[in-house]
Amino acid sequence: MTVIYETMYILRPELGDEQVAQIIAKYENFICEAGAEDITIQNRGKRRLAYEINNHRDGIYIQMNYTAPGSIIAPMERNMRLSEEVIRYLTLKQEPIESIVQEEEITATAV
Repeated sequence: MTVIYETMYILRPELGDEQVAQIIAKYENFICEAGAEDITIQNRGKRRLAYEINNHRDGIYIQMNYTAPGSIIAPMERNMRLSEEVIRYLTLKQEPIESIVQEEEITATAV
């Protein structure tokens, strides 16, 4: 079963544009080969971190939205955990908008 996911990861700030593009392509190819579809990637750029992570005050934020089977999340996150370029990552499972609207309609009619 495919589910909508959002993965946000933060790269080390000293990476160059070419290195960032290679890393983005690496993770895009990884999820693509694992069966992900509707892949949207946004480079949010270098931003100040809320707190220091591994002696870094800034980070390059990358956001990926995609639909995929849940079995690809663990291998991708393991790959990110072992990577020296990625300093933080988070994957969220997103609920489809249609189901939220249906829940609101059911709640409205029940009241």
